[in-house]
Amino acid sequence: MSEEPERSEPRPDPSPDRTRHPRSEQGGGRPGRHGGTRRTAARMWQDFKDSPFLPATVLVLILAAAAGLFAGSYTYAMANPTPHHVPVAVVGEPEGHRDRAAFVQGMEKALGSSLELRHYDTQAAAEHAVEAQQVFAIMRVERPKGVELDVSSASGASVAELLSTAGPKVGRALGVPVQVRDLKPLNAGDPRGLAIFYISLAAVIIGFVGAIQLSVHARALNPPERIAYTAAYALLGGFVIAAVVDWGLGALDLPFVHSWLILALTMFTSGMVFTMFNTLIGRWAMLPTWGVMVLLGNPSSGGAVSWPLLPSALGEIGRWLPPGASVNAQHTAVYFADHQLVQPYLVLAAWALVSCTVFWLWRHRHPGGRDRAPAHAAAPS
Repeated sequence: MSEEPERSEPRPDPSPDRTRHPRSEQGGGRPGRHGGTRRTAARMWQDFKDSPFLPATVLVLILAAAAGLFAGSYTYAMANPTPHHVPVAVVGEPEGHRDRAAFVQGMEKALGSSLELRHYDTQAAAEHAVEAQQVFAIMRVERPKGVELDVSSASGASVAELLSTAGPKVGRALGVPVQVRDLKPLNAGDPRGLAIFYISLAAVIIGFVGAIQLSVHARALNPPERIAYTAAYALLGGFVIAAVVDWGLGALDLPFVHSWLILALTMFTSGMVFTMFNTLIGRWAMLPTWGVMVLLGNPSSGGAVSWPLLPSALGEIGRWLPPGASVNAQHTAVYFADHQLVQPYLVLAAWALVSCTVFWLWRHRHPGGRDRAPAHAAAPS
């Protein structure tokens, strides 16, 4: 008899159940609707903090705010310049007092502000006050000539323009002839008086942009080397700015060496201000630098709009910030060389000295430099 072949029993499938959902390897997560791990809010926030998206998001918000502040600060200071207290020299005989009072009252009504009258016995004394930048115009009332109004565009082009426009209108309303003369006209290549503001603005911005580039591309510079290279690009940059504006474009007739050194000091000060903030607060140093130099300093510098036409707080603050000091020093060097002012140079020097001192004292906190120890000294024995 033949034997029947043995029937083999079915063996269990050793492969794992494919219908089961594996747990997350990160541990402790609850299965989600589709089998994934549900991340807690705390874990998601920690991941976001550890990612490059947090600083990028902060920068987006900061840049948006900076754009609004930039537009707002310049619009607030320059869009609608209004005189507040304009110093004006008065020269005249006592018999012209009544006519002078009527003219002054008409001028104040036309300007929407008050004139700060300063009395001088002679025309020469009043012109000396203009040269010393103590007054912006000279008013003289004589019969039967009427009113002679001497403005000084070099003292402030925007103020001179307002006075020159309002004077004849007030004279016609009073039936008094008004003669306007410009005692200190601007350079022919700069009829609006903005060139000094532009070159000072260039020195300020390139000054701290240069310091930023040194911190990125020459990070290994030690403190004395960083200060030296900041001075080097300031000297060369100031020379190039002065050469382009004077020799190249002919916009200003500069006292070349004097203007060059003012621009160099401005660039150096601006660069060291950024270096100081970079030492104190690291990668966010651009925020206070931009605030001091651009948002506050440039609109209040008196370069685009003269100080008597700025909001009173800006007019006072601007003199003590590097952009305003630079404009003031440059303006005096170009148009009032015989009456130099010490204050703007002291302001620039003080900002530069404080910035260098802070950087030097806390240089160990600056995100740069290199180890001076020889390489073999760090090797294990």
